[in-house]
Amino acid sequence: MNPRMPKPQASDTIRTLLSRIASLFSSRKLDSDLDEELRAHIDLAVEEHMTLGMSRKQARVQALRDFGGITQIRETYRTHRGFPIFDQFARDLRFGIRQLLRSPGFALTAILTLALGLGANTAVFSLINGLLLRPLPVPHASQLAVLRYDRSDMPGTAGYSFCEPIFRVLEKQRAPFQDLAAFTASTLQVRNNSAVVEIQGTLVSGEFFRALETPPFLGRYLTSEDDQAGGGSAGFGVVIGESFWSTWFNSAPDVVGRKLTIANAPFTVVGVMPRRFIGADPTQRPEIYVPLSAEPLIHAPYNLTAGGYKNWWLHLIARRNTGVSLAQANAALQTMSSPIMDEAIPSAEWIKNARNNHFQIVAEPGSKGYSSLRRAFANPLVVVFSLCGAMLLLACLNLASLLTARAAARGRELATRLAIGASRRRLIQQLLMESLLIAVSGITVSLAVSPTVSRPLAALLLGNNRNAILDTTLDLRVFLFAALITGTATLLIGLIPALRATSGNLNDHMKDGSHATSAREHSRLLSRTLMGSEVALALILVVGAGLLGTSLTRLYYTGLGFEPNGLVNLDLGMGKQALEGDALIRWYEAFAASLGHQPGVKSVSFESVTPLSGDNWTDNLRTPSSNGDRNIYWNTVAPEYFATMRIPMLGGRDFRWSDTPVGGRKIILNQAAAKVLFPGRNPIGQAVTGYKDIAYEVIAVVGDVRYVSVRTEFPAEAYVPITQSGDQKPSYTAVMRVEGAAAPLAAGARLLAARMAPDIPAPVMTSMSSLLDDSIASERVMAMLSLFFAACALLITAIGLYGTLAYATARRTSEIGIRMALGAQRAQVVALVFRENTWIAAGGSLAGLAAALLASRVLSSFLYGTSVHDPWVLVGSVTALVLVASAASLIPAVRAARIEPMEALRSE
Repeated sequence: MNPRMPKPQASDTIRTLLSRIASLFSSRKLDSDLDEELRAHIDLAVEEHMTLGMSRKQARVQALRDFGGITQIRETYRTHRGFPIFDQFARDLRFGIRQLLRSPGFALTAILTLALGLGANTAVFSLINGLLLRPLPVPHASQLAVLRYDRSDMPGTAGYSFCEPIFRVLEKQRAPFQDLAAFTASTLQVRNNSAVVEIQGTLVSGEFFRALETPPFLGRYLTSEDDQAGGGSAGFGVVIGESFWSTWFNSAPDVVGRKLTIANAPFTVVGVMPRRFIGADPTQRPEIYVPLSAEPLIHAPYNLTAGGYKNWWLHLIARRNTGVSLAQANAALQTMSSPIMDEAIPSAEWIKNARNNHFQIVAEPGSKGYSSLRRAFANPLVVVFSLCGAMLLLACLNLASLLTARAAARGRELATRLAIGASRRRLIQQLLMESLLIAVSGITVSLAVSPTVSRPLAALLLGNNRNAILDTTLDLRVFLFAALITGTATLLIGLIPALRATSGNLNDHMKDGSHATSAREHSRLLSRTLMGSEVALALILVVGAGLLGTSLTRLYYTGLGFEPNGLVNLDLGMGKQALEGDALIRWYEAFAASLGHQPGVKSVSFESVTPLSGDNWTDNLRTPSSNGDRNIYWNTVAPEYFATMRIPMLGGRDFRWSDTPVGGRKIILNQAAAKVLFPGRNPIGQAVTGYKDIAYEVIAVVGDVRYVSVRTEFPAEAYVPITQSGDQKPSYTAVMRVEGAAAPLAAGARLLAARMAPDIPAPVMTSMSSLLDDSIASERVMAMLSLFFAACALLITAIGLYGTLAYATARRTSEIGIRMALGAQRAQVVALVFRENTWIAAGGSLAGLAAALLASRVLSSFLYGTSVHDPWVLVGSVTALVLVASAASLIPAVRAARIEPMEALRSE
């Protein structure tokens, strides 16, 4: 800098900046003032030249020549008065809007096509955000950790459920954690003035609320003093949620200290948590928080706490000490795991087995809490999101192809603007602005409809899980994702057409018709490449959807061993009513008889474990020929169970209500269990020995049933009668075979239960078909979404091919006219255009088929009874895509054949 020149003062810089900002809001007035001043200067110059003897016309020409370029002066003035980049952006925006309004059909098609791709991505990302990304709404969530355990005999899996003894020792020896808490979801039976109602709740240990650092809305939260046997000094306390406080207590300010009857026991309300507090599981919304020490009351007549190390049912969350990293916490847990086992587990054999399998407690990031749904759906959602990305890429290729063809049609306009001085950068900027307008309009539409789409997707994901909630509301992460894919889509759909339209020789662009053959051939090559890529990508989506759809079909129609259609379940919670033992069994018999008289009910029975529900019970059985104890799945059932389920009776007889322990223990085996316990022998009439050396007589053999999962093989299973179960207050599920619609039966069954057992909560009825859907929920979600994406891919491909080919065919008007003038027949023209387009579809299909065979390997772990090379799926996918591409190609070909030769030659 020249030392003699004064340095600009900060006040001058601020004044200039403020002046430039102000000019943004008064540009029209400033432009008007400038035009008036320019006119005044030119008028003065004209008057001066006229005094020298020139005519007015000559004087004006000379004045303009002396003055210089008026447009350039305007541009220079605008550059110095404001922010040129904003001014250019505003002008490009207005120009882009005008261009799209001139072609409303193209604009609407482009926006809706892109909205389809963007909307699918946004909706699925909302699910991923709610389930996998969103942290718990608690302070300093990044300091939280979720605990699990690893064992070498559980490769690829981790255990997130702990037994109560291990938790209590960890709670005491918390070295790397300042707070450590246990929790588990539970459905609580709460009594109001007239009935017992089931409310979603959570059992929590004493440090649960302190670990999550959320103060109560009213009163206090539960502490370690509340988590004692028998509760605190005033008995068991309970914390309720704000919504429960509003509905059950009418938002009474004096709610603290009031009583609440849960599981027939009194609890005292000690606090109210704010509505934003959702606990440690993001997919649950508990309304009541009960001390962990009250578990024997809550789950009575069962007692998970008393089961000690045999019951693994608690999830653990902890807050790390200040300055302790996750790696440091894991290092401490590595040294603590073995001593914790020694102190918590009384079984030396269990500890030996755990050490042999390298039992290790591990801490993982807990900012998002713990959710079993996250573990179940994380991988399927990632695969579905990849399919969404492929569909978005397909939509972008579609629009890039359309914009390339459209830019080619505007070749003369763009070349003229380049010839009169426009820079290539400015033209690319203007063309990208059109792409940005399409992308912004598409993402606006997708964000508007995203909640409408994501809510049904969440319901599909959750299935019949009544207590689960998946929050798919739009938040900052969703908007940032939307901005990212909008920018990406803008570049994908606009950059190639913009570069292509502004490149090459100006003379070639200025020419029209047959004189620009080489440029047109180059344009055709790019267009064909884009269309071929579009077809290839669409085929990948169609093949993936075909594989997943075929796998889902085979899952549905695989042999279950029973007939799910027409089968409904009625869950009965009998644990808190007065009847027990034989009196309760007689109640079940009477209830079955009454249910059997309900309209549409053909048969009724009971079961302790519902197939495909996710529950199971195993125990050991042995015979002299079984080579020791064999682990067998068990189920307690009532008479007519096998007839109701339509499980074939292969030999022997069914249970009877008269099969009491006095007449000897009875058992029924399925085929798999009979082969294991009695290889090569008829088991009927034989004896088997079970727990505590109890002997059972085998009275029948029945068909095999898919017990745990549709994907698993038929397990060895044993059935014992409910008349010999030994439980004092068992809660069974009523199984009913119905004829016609099951919905009208639900009200009658609830009224019957309320009349015969007024102290139990209203039973919940579900269909076996819905349980089947839930058991294959991840496969069902993936298959349904992939089929939807495949249909969209075919639609997008058809629109893209038709639009691009229509543009391309229109540009060949002169060529086609000359051919027809020289004697070409209309059928020959149709064949010419159709053949060229079909070759594009065929080439894209071959490339897509090769890519699909490689990409489909990712789906292999999700397939059932279906090979990734399934020939029917591959042939069907290629056929569907070729038919769609042919249909999209035929219409432009037919239109080309209708061209009149003379009109085509005139256009030349």
